[in-house]
Amino acid sequence: MTAAQRGRRVLVLERANKVGKKILMSGGGRCNFTNHFVSAENFISANEHFCKAALSRYSQWDFIAMVERYGIPYEERKHSQLFCLSSAKDILNMLLDECSDAGVEIRSHCELTSVSALDHDNSRYQLKGHQNQTPLQLACQSLVVASGGLSIPTLGGSGIGYDIATQFGLAVTKKQAGLVPFMFSDASKALCERLSGLAVEVEVSCNNTLFRENLLFTHRGMSGPVMLQISNYWNPGDTLSINLLPDTDIIQWLQELKQQQPRSLLRSGINQKLSKSLTSELQALWWPEEADKPLAEFSDRRLSEIAQKLAAWQLKPSGTEGYRTAEVTRGGVDTAAISSKTMETKHQPGLYFIGEILDVTGWLGGFNFQWAWSSGYSAGLNV
Repeated sequence: MTAAQRGRRVLVLERANKVGKKILMSGGGRCNFTNHFVSAENFISANEHFCKAALSRYSQWDFIAMVERYGIPYEERKHSQLFCLSSAKDILNMLLDECSDAGVEIRSHCELTSVSALDHDNSRYQLKGHQNQTPLQLACQSLVVASGGLSIPTLGGSGIGYDIATQFGLAVTKKQAGLVPFMFSDASKALCERLSGLAVEVEVSCNNTLFRENLLFTHRGMSGPVMLQISNYWNPGDTLSINLLPDTDIIQWLQELKQQQPRSLLRSGINQKLSKSLTSELQALWWPEEADKPLAEFSDRRLSEIAQKLAAWQLKPSGTEGYRTAEVTRGGVDTAAISSKTMETKHQPGLYFIGEILDVTGWLGGFNFQWAWSSGYSAGLNV
């Protein structure tokens, strides 16, 4: 869009049968297109400063202005996330209209088989592949790789962008599924299955990073916004720490319960703050022999032990659900070889990388779309 508005002749080669599939499925079909508050702190990268230039050149306010210019109704939800009120199609159609007005040509069903560098200034790259069954051979002055990552391959995700980067000598950092649910292989899996469908607001921490949001138990393990967020900071073998009662001084609360309701059972007190089904599972884990013991018979030390477990439930996932359900791919093309102002490869003129393919991964909440808009705009100004 930005390149074409500058008078550049632009052709988009789309691998899938239609463009914008990830836009259409995001936010439950309502597209969480950006966030009111965007900063470099909302992104993970080996170079924490890399995203700043693009985010400032094309901010969330620029995208919001375009949405408003098109009269698209939207709403702000928790954590300043912005969603379409009606349909994600509104965002996709807006972008397609802008491209159409600027003269962009878009072809779907395109599969590249090779990219090679040429020596001419006007035709620096040759692309070969096919569109449906028809052979495709093109030459271009600038090649922008906007292929996304490995996440959700059914929407068109593939590793071609990493292959192109490697071919031209760019390093690719370690890749992992990000914004993805967790799975368990031990007794925790059976617990999650029994609680499947239950949501509870918690704090989850891992590797000195903490998020507070809803946790959703599933038949595979744990999902929900808080688990998707922390998955960006989790590595295989790491332990998650879950505070089930983030608004409560749990030790003090349990001691007060003991004084005020000495004949009550511990689970009765905890049922006041957590669902009965969850409390029942926790009781089986942490105080099964004392299930029918009145609070008066619990020592303060024993209550303190249980309070500590409620405040810091330690769980070690066996893994994540992987790229099949991951919303993003962590890691990517090393930004050390990319200009933060133009997105052009420093030692390969005319080769650009934008969006998720780069080692820039945003939090849940519209940040990855904003990075796509911002990095695309920066490249569009320079191709």
